[in-house]
Amino acid sequence: MDTAKYLKMIKNNPYVIERIENPTEEMNLLAVQTNGLALQYIPHPSKAVQEAAIANTPRAIQFLETPEETLLLQAVQHGWNNLAYIKHPSEALIQAALQQSGWAIKYIDHPSEALQLQAVQKNYDAVQYIKGPSPAVQRAAVEANYEALRYIPNPDYEAVCLAVKQTEKAVRLVATVTKEQFLHFIQLNILVLKYVPKDIAIPKDELVGVLKNVLSQDDVDEAYVRNFINCPMDALSPLEKVLLVDACGSKKAKRITVDEKLTIQ
Repeated sequence: MDTAKYLKMIKNNPYVIERIENPTEEMNLLAVQTNGLALQYIPHPSKAVQEAAIANTPRAIQFLETPEETLLLQAVQHGWNNLAYIKHPSEALIQAALQQSGWAIKYIDHPSEALQLQAVQKNYDAVQYIKGPSPAVQRAAVEANYEALRYIPNPDYEAVCLAVKQTEKAVRLVATVTKEQFLHFIQLNILVLKYVPKDIAIPKDELVGVLKNVLSQDDVDEAYVRNFINCPMDALSPLEKVLLVDACGSKKAKRITVDEKLTIQ
């Protein structure tokens, strides 16, 4: 069969290159230019064939035994998940992948804490691919998005507190909460009272004690005071809330309370 017929066959089905004995460079090039994955059927491909294959289909990098760094980088730049096909990637390759997606951390063996931090700062849910993330990595993931708690077995307590302070919804992602912990959560975010666990009972005097501690602070968070005044509470009526601030609140808490009451009127 002449070359023209072989080329026509390859154009129709590039994988036919596997069945051609001693294919020419032209045939090899056409095969990978049509479908880069045909590279797997070309033993000892030339540099030109390698480059054409990666240009067509970056994940064809998996079929090269000792690819040049430039080809590796090209493959990763075109898709962070191509890092999966690279053994012992260089720092440049790792960075090229992580700059695209934090999920690339799953293809890095024994990543340093710095790389783990970079990953979760890029994509908070990349923490699910990190075995035993350090407290610092957990906190970074949670700071990016409280939903990171979903992917952390036995999360660090400080990370949990950061999540709760960010949003009261984070309480629902904590498997086990003690009464003492929940009282602490109330100090961080009054709105967690919307999600009191069924097995936890908080007496009114204990709740008032916690609120006094927060509202008496000179630097009490403005949002906390406004949320306290506005959120529905079974234990305290709207009037009791105002009286509590008047009796125990700092000057800042009292000022915010007056402003909030005037605003809602």
